[in-house]
Amino acid sequence: MPLDNDLAELYGVGVKVLNQAVKRNISRFPADFMFQLNTEEFAGLSSLRSQIVTLKNGRGTHRKYLPYAFTEQGIAMLSSVLNSERAVQVNIAIMRAFVQMRELALSNRELARKLDELEKKHAEHDRQFVVVFDAIRQLLTPAEKQGRKIGFGQNG
Repeated sequence: MPLDNDLAELYGVGVKVLNQAVKRNISRFPADFMFQLNTEEFAGLSSLRSQIVTLKNGRGTHRKYLPYAFTEQGIAMLSSVLNSERAVQVNIAIMRAFVQMRELALSNRELARKLDELEKKHAEHDRQFVVVFDAIRQLLTPAEKQGRKIGFGQNG
């Protein structure tokens, strides 16, 4: 999950500007869109980053507050609350991607329907087609996502 500083760079705004926009529009960012890392998560992340990047000296170069992590939905919402030209372009790209995904899903549904018709027509004549149809149907079925979410959990 991308952090606020990574997304600020992507959108061409400062981290402070990004976090202020989020706070002004907090009702648009429920817990499944964004959450703040806890101290342990940030410490683990910091140790990973310190192996890659050396901290710079000077005022304003270190974080005062724990960073926010954003899910895919949170990233999309960010593009609608930020006022930068790049954020506008990202928002447009996201909307176009959603349209393409919807079209792809509809075409897969149509393909699945045609496959069913074809299977009924040819399965009676040749049982070997059953294996082919099953393989195609598995390719059309999206794989389940696996993994665990960072930072979520309910105590008690």
